[in-house]
Amino acid sequence: VAIFSAGNVATAQSVKAANPEVKASCRVMLIAGETAKVDAVGHHDYLAGCQCLEALLRKTAGVETVQIHNGWPKNDVAFDGVKCVVFYTDGGGKQAFLESPQRVAKVQSLADAGVGLVMIHQAVDFPSEFADQAKGWIGGIYQTGKSGRGHWPSKHIEFPSHPVTRGVTQWEINDGWLNNLQFVDGRKGVTPLVWSGKDYVESRAGIDKDIVGWVYKRPSGGRSFSFTGLDAHSAWSLPGVRQLVVNGVLWSAGVDVPEKGADCDIEEAQLEAMLTPRTPKPKK
Repeated sequence: VAIFSAGNVATAQSVKAANPEVKASCRVMLIAGETAKVDAVGHHDYLAGCQCLEALLRKTAGVETVQIHNGWPKNDVAFDGVKCVVFYTDGGGKQAFLESPQRVAKVQSLADAGVGLVMIHQAVDFPSEFADQAKGWIGGIYQTGKSGRGHWPSKHIEFPSHPVTRGVTQWEINDGWLNNLQFVDGRKGVTPLVWSGKDYVESRAGIDKDIVGWVYKRPSGGRSFSFTGLDAHSAWSLPGVRQLVVNGVLWSAGVDVPEKGADCDIEEAQLEAMLTPRTPKPKK
């Protein structure tokens, strides 16, 4: 496992050392946005979420992970050889990958090269000046003034047939969602997978404004998966959520998803141990 953070670059030899007979053929980069030091434990815990994904993805033979902290690697050489990049971060222009024209150009070059792109929760929230470009990356985005957001309960009981939904089981959650998303024209290349809205309590296929999880096949090649839930770390406790996201990352990376879904079992104690220590927000 390689971890790249400010002032710290490690090699990616431990995966091969731990299991030398498995030759890593798929390198997935997990980019955690800055996790606030003052907040409720588990809320927007991007570090813990990427640690969870790392543990789950490593269960699939041939997959190697690279962790990036604080939103962007210190050196772009970290992107060499990656098959998929996962962004789990704040949005609304707070994404570190939007901080300079050079970083935006790097993401564009990854998309142009057919690298998988995965965006989780607020990572899909883009300022208007990046709207068209971002739609080209992931197929659909949140836009202020056009999209919706909030916290509400929903049941997810049915899923369309797709490699990403293999093995996905029903779940019920009160999550933070972004919906009423803005998609590429005609939603060409977009396949909706999950829906959530305030107006009903059970998932229903075909309600366009309530799409919250989808995949996208870019016209020039390459795949993307996006999911606007996972506001809090506790959502990783749900097997259906884990299965959806792990499958989505693997599919975006070009890995064949098993018919029963990828292995994504994890103990609750492991999830709790990943939580980032926080200072509670002052009471108003």
